[in-house]
Amino acid sequence: MENNNIIVRLATADDKHYATTITLEMEESAKARGTGIAKRSPEYIEKKMDEGKAVIALTTEGTWVGFCYIEAWQHDKYVANSGLIVSPPFRKSGVATDIKRKIFELSRQKYPESKIFGLTTGLAVMKINSDLGYEPVTYSELTTDEEFWKGCRSCVNFEILMSKNRTNCMCTAMLFDPAEATAKVQAAQPVKSQTLVTAEGKLKRKRKRRFKGNFKLFERWVKFKQFVLLRSRNKNNGSGNGEPKKNSILSFFFW
Repeated sequence: MENNNIIVRLATADDKHYATTITLEMEESAKARGTGIAKRSPEYIEKKMDEGKAVIALTTEGTWVGFCYIEAWQHDKYVANSGLIVSPPFRKSGVATDIKRKIFELSRQKYPESKIFGLTTGLAVMKINSDLGYEPVTYSELTTDEEFWKGCRSCVNFEILMSKNRTNCMCTAMLFDPAEATAKVQAAQPVKSQTLVTAEGKLKRKRKRRFKGNFKLFERWVKFKQFVLLRSRNKNNGSGNGEPKKNSILSFFFW
């Protein structure tokens, strides 16, 4: 895959010399956004390259452009596409979309029956996920693996996550369910067996509380959610106590 002399491909052991650059950029990017991601060491990134569970973007001259990797949780029931990072000079070039597509394809190849999920505060990433077939979900629909949630400890918003008993935070959870995707395709076929009709019915019932495809509306609600959560945290850290009443509206929309 190429994008203006940028190649997006499977990362290999030969790419290990980029590991330190990748981890440093992850940390700097999180600081600049005022949010956090699970900190990873260069050794951890190198391990993902050795395992064939990472995608890297480079220019044809060999300059590092971007990166993303796969993590499997709960006995491979869930897969996370994590650590998406693009070097600042190459942002807004469309390479993030190419990386996300490539890592999504790799995840489907390695874990065809696993649910693929992500947590992000970035609206651009949410839009890419939506285009790939992800849907916003509650945190309760993500992995229960404690090792995954331990990774949130390095995030500046960890206090919010814990105050909500891990049911909500600044990040939006998005999930691709291969079973639902298959049911949706089958339901669209001209001839439907009773089994397919049942699958279609289940699909419709689930989607009543999920993303309707209006991303502009979704974007406004994400910003509102983040505003409410931050205000709640500031109140609790200051003189106020309790949460804004608007949280009940938020819960109705998202969950």
